[in-house]
Amino acid sequence: MHLQQPETFDAVVVGSGVAGGWAAKELTEKGLRTLVLERGRPLEHGAGYADEHKQAWDFPLRNRHRDPEHAPSQRVQSRIPWLDGAALRFYQDDTEHPYVEGAPYTWIQGGRVGGKSLLWGRHCYRWSDLDFEANLRDGHGVDWPIRYQDIAPWYSYVERFAGVSGETLGLAHVPDGEFQPPMPLNAGEEFLRDGILRRYPDRRLTIGRVAVLTRPIGDRAPCHFCGPCERGCSTGSYFSSLSSTLPAARKTGRLTLRTRAMAHSVVYDDATRRAAGVRYVDLDTGDLREARARVVFLCGSTLGTTRVMLHSTSARFPDGIANDSGALGRHLMDHHYQLGATGELPGLLDRYYEGNRPVGYYIPRYRNLAGPRSDRLDFVRGYGHQGSVWRAGWGRGAGERGVGEALKRRLRDAGPWSVYMGAWGEQLPDPANTALLDAEQKDRWGVPLLRVTARWGPNEHAMRRDARAQMAEMLEAAGCRAVDSHDNDGKDAGYGAEPGLCIHEMGTARMGRDPRTSVLGAFNQAHAVPNLYVTDGACMTSSACQNPSITYMALTARAADHAVAELNRRNL
Repeated sequence: MHLQQPETFDAVVVGSGVAGGWAAKELTEKGLRTLVLERGRPLEHGAGYADEHKQAWDFPLRNRHRDPEHAPSQRVQSRIPWLDGAALRFYQDDTEHPYVEGAPYTWIQGGRVGGKSLLWGRHCYRWSDLDFEANLRDGHGVDWPIRYQDIAPWYSYVERFAGVSGETLGLAHVPDGEFQPPMPLNAGEEFLRDGILRRYPDRRLTIGRVAVLTRPIGDRAPCHFCGPCERGCSTGSYFSSLSSTLPAARKTGRLTLRTRAMAHSVVYDDATRRAAGVRYVDLDTGDLREARARVVFLCGSTLGTTRVMLHSTSARFPDGIANDSGALGRHLMDHHYQLGATGELPGLLDRYYEGNRPVGYYIPRYRNLAGPRSDRLDFVRGYGHQGSVWRAGWGRGAGERGVGEALKRRLRDAGPWSVYMGAWGEQLPDPANTALLDAEQKDRWGVPLLRVTARWGPNEHAMRRDARAQMAEMLEAAGCRAVDSHDNDGKDAGYGAEPGLCIHEMGTARMGRDPRTSVLGAFNQAHAVPNLYVTDGACMTSSACQNPSITYMALTARAADHAVAELNRRNL
């Protein structure tokens, strides 16, 4: 590849998703001319959501989940259980950006501007010191260099801009935030909530806390419960960088967004001992380009960022930039899930609900709240629950006996209430879970592929056994009938509950107090390269059991504030 003439900016941000959008907004609003490099294709908010409100019969296969045979270039992306055909256009082409599975691992990748902020489930739960102190207390991993008080103001900052709706609970281990009014539970969820609370006073069922508006923010309208969130949200009711942070950055006049631009490596300057900029590949021409800058933010998703850092070698960093500790590419974590329980609620046949509410219920963690194995269990850390309660509609007729007028009359009214409860559990940091460059295989541009090798350990398996039993017990205690539980781990020839499938990958360039055991310091700043910041999931030191995106947002806003202050002090 021929290296083109370099361009110069104040800052370069790799990635335009949840973290990259926040970095772009904060850096431009603080006066920095900022280049955002996005590997995906262009997408315009609103106009780009062509299939947003189409009906199922307007799609091939009635828009059911696409079998990989129907999407041969997206076989990995098609592993997602809930994916429909209309949403596949927002995901990456696996043949253009492959990777190597050292063990079964599903790497879900965004393929458009906005990245996975267009695809996420929008759940937003703050972490507490139960999470930030967990490694120190039980000896797994290294200690976080921050505590809740360090990030709490930044949680508030990003919540007010993004718009998070939810119910305050007063639980110390899942702190309340800056919430818009919560969406209401339906009658079946209230029945389940009350039944669980009678038996388990420490288990609180609430509506999920989500980055979906119930009150307007600027030109973003409240959710109108139309339903197909995974196809894009033209009203901007749910938070994405495409509808929120990138427009804010664009308004400053200091944003340059470049699509089809794949980060190749971070350029290191031996004389200044700083990052000098980023090299990237123009995917349409194959040209290698360089953007120089005073500060670099890597926000290209956990595995994308890790690949760039490992490929950024020099005499000073032969094993990847900022990798003095050898921790880069190790301690890969995800949340384990794909297990749950189902049942049928009795009665409530005179109750119903309207609209397609974009969130279900949530039950915060209730295990080991006082410390390691405080519940005398055979595992540390814990898990939370998400689920839904609904009434069967006319579609149930496809599985019922009958024909003609009698069947139609029976399907005119809603069917019984059903409940689903799933578990999302924490994974411990383990150096054996890795994302490293493959020694032989490269992509079409000559960049080594990432080889991902990760497995659930004994602690995760013990946690799954407990969660499965507890979910069945809770449904039975609430009065549900026909209760059944399941665990998909190990199904489908290794693909069913493998790491990566939860799309909460994190941990491969972790924060820490000691440069000998971590890559980043307390402000997401590389220990050895002070003008290099990593604020996507790669920075995480442990995984907790809550959805992590709101923490990425808060860490990014905090890091950008720190970077600009350091630039102004001439420390970078």
